[in-house]
Amino acid sequence: MVKIVSNSVTLVWLRQDLRLDDQPALAAALATGGRVVPVYIWAPDEEGAWAPGAASRWWLHHALVDLDGQLRARGLRLILCAGPTREALLALARETGAARVFWSRRYEPAVRRRDDAVLAVLRGAGLEAREFSGTLLFEPEKIFNRSGKPFQVFSAFWRHCLALRTPTVGKPLSKDLSGVSPQRWPTSVALDSLNLQPEKKWDEGFYSAWDPTMAGAGRRLKKFSMEALARYAVERDWPARDGSSRMSPYLHFGQISPRQAWVAGASSSKFQAELGWREFAHYLLCHFPQLPEKPLRAEFARFPWVKNKKLLRAWQMGQTGYPLVDAGMRQLWQTGWMHNRVRMVAASFLVKHLGQPWTCGAAWFWDTLVDADLASNSMGWQWVAGCGADAAPYFRVFNPTLQGERFDPAGDYIRQYVPELARVPAAFIHAPERAPRKVLEAAGVEMGKNYPRPVVEHVASRRRALQDYQKMRKGL
Repeated sequence: MVKIVSNSVTLVWLRQDLRLDDQPALAAALATGGRVVPVYIWAPDEEGAWAPGAASRWWLHHALVDLDGQLRARGLRLILCAGPTREALLALARETGAARVFWSRRYEPAVRRRDDAVLAVLRGAGLEAREFSGTLLFEPEKIFNRSGKPFQVFSAFWRHCLALRTPTVGKPLSKDLSGVSPQRWPTSVALDSLNLQPEKKWDEGFYSAWDPTMAGAGRRLKKFSMEALARYAVERDWPARDGSSRMSPYLHFGQISPRQAWVAGASSSKFQAELGWREFAHYLLCHFPQLPEKPLRAEFARFPWVKNKKLLRAWQMGQTGYPLVDAGMRQLWQTGWMHNRVRMVAASFLVKHLGQPWTCGAAWFWDTLVDADLASNSMGWQWVAGCGADAAPYFRVFNPTLQGERFDPAGDYIRQYVPELARVPAAFIHAPERAPRKVLEAAGVEMGKNYPRPVVEHVASRRRALQDYQKMRKGL
């Protein structure tokens, strides 16, 4: 049992670090020798235009339930408050007599501004206020290229990071923290009053797809490291196989630390490089705060996007007539997650085949992904659109039919998420509109009725996309 050696109180303001082990802010609070009060403050309006989306709120609800249960099992509890944050922390400090407030650093622009203001207010009120590095492997503000400027190429950025130090995991916390609980627990609002869960039950598929708890994170990481890590470099591209880590929501909410994931994935440089891409996304957001709304490559501000609500809706609902794209979009809707290879294909299809702005896709992913992360979401969409740092060239247009034939040759992934095509032979499942009429009849498929015809034609769409790219380059 951790024993109190001081009567002073430390508030640990939890955000995207909803765990107990390898949690620097919590560890530092315990190291003070005083009492500890963990607190979570729901203040979505303080996150600018990017308040957590619906799928993220679902995960957050269950993560908070789990965190409170884990704390109670060790003799503490989680205090919940509604914002504004400054007022909530000051009120808690008065109620508990707290001398300190500790928290883990975040990097979103609006949150960064809020946190700086909170820091100043708390210190102005005579409190010790400290930020800790708990959500990334490397601090982005400290990394620059030889010219003293931010990196914009991943490979150079990652080589620089790997030369700095090897991330290590902190010591596990004591199983009994009852000795640092306050003499009287402060007021906490009810979790249900935060209205994080959906009113309409569109989330039923989430429960079978995810265990949004710290234990779930540990089990998933263990299963991945034992069963898939050795084949990760290849298997991660095959959507019908369980070859990817699926750790992204756990990392986003901090139910597992990036250092813990790093150590578990030490035998795969490819997996560690994927953690590096997460680092790079936050690095870019830190140094280029316009990333969520504006292209990093300025010439793309004049790209001739033409918004089309009908095409956008067909893409959102998985009704494009391109089976791999439709399977991915339906997986997203049903489970709050989409396989990474399919994310690239589906995003490319929206931007290049349908000519829709990348910001429309980013907004949809933000609301429907349980792992919606402002840095990764923004970087990923700018990468696909060709307008970001180290981006894929705009003229690289994924052929969704060929991608399906290569990475889902038997059509297993498509059959799972597009059941109306379940009986179509593998030879035609990636382009059912090409199948003979008798084949479609035997499979129970009526093109244009129970499965849509392609909303656009690949060759013509690719040609139009390249023409638009040339128009942008010429400044037309």
